[in-house]
Amino acid sequence: MADEKSRELSLYVQSKKVVTSFYRPPSHSGDVRYGPESGITVTMGRPPHLESDASPAADEAFFLSDDQARCVAMVEEVATKRGYAVKVTDVAKVGRLERLVTERLRGVQNFPVLIGPGDQRLEGCEAFTDERIAEMMPAEMTSLRAFTYLKVRGGDLVRIREILLAFREVRELHLLTGDWDVFVVLEFDGARNKKRQVLDFVTERIRGIPEVLDTSTLVPEYSVSKFPF
Repeated sequence: MADEKSRELSLYVQSKKVVTSFYRPPSHSGDVRYGPESGITVTMGRPPHLESDASPAADEAFFLSDDQARCVAMVEEVATKRGYAVKVTDVAKVGRLERLVTERLRGVQNFPVLIGPGDQRLEGCEAFTDERIAEMMPAEMTSLRAFTYLKVRGGDLVRIREILLAFREVRELHLLTGDWDVFVVLEFDGARNKKRQVLDFVTERIRGIPEVLDTSTLVPEYSVSKFPF
């Protein structure tokens, strides 16, 4: 299982500074901690009519572009589901010297930047896809996957394919050359006695197909996925 350090990522965003004459509450600096234990929290200013100490004066305000905000939301969603913590830093609000000497951001051209264990990184909004984000946060699988090799009698492979794919538990099917003819990926939800459930399905359903001569099944003890699920 992953240790706590390997479940921490850093997300750097870059907001834009503007000058506004609207009523605004005093700005508060500091990082925002993202993660399932602390909750996903975004601090925003309250409306002017709710602020008793606001004053009508020109002030600096920082706005995050919708593109970057969307990336933050995507990371937030995956981190919550997979038990990761993400530290968010707005580089527009830290000192210029500190930003320049931050080794992790040297050479960065586009924000946001997501940095994970082993210095894996995503840079720029276009790189933030569900697949790429999930790849940076591998997670233990909640469902059970098993793998079955089949030896089949020569015949109508299209028919065999259709029969196998009609089973809800069959997620993938691959035709092979060599000692085995077909490789099947099975998936079961909420399996308690996992080996018994898998082997019951293989012997009763798959072995019940007349063309199937033999099977060999592997049931993992532990599985981690980098794919979205």
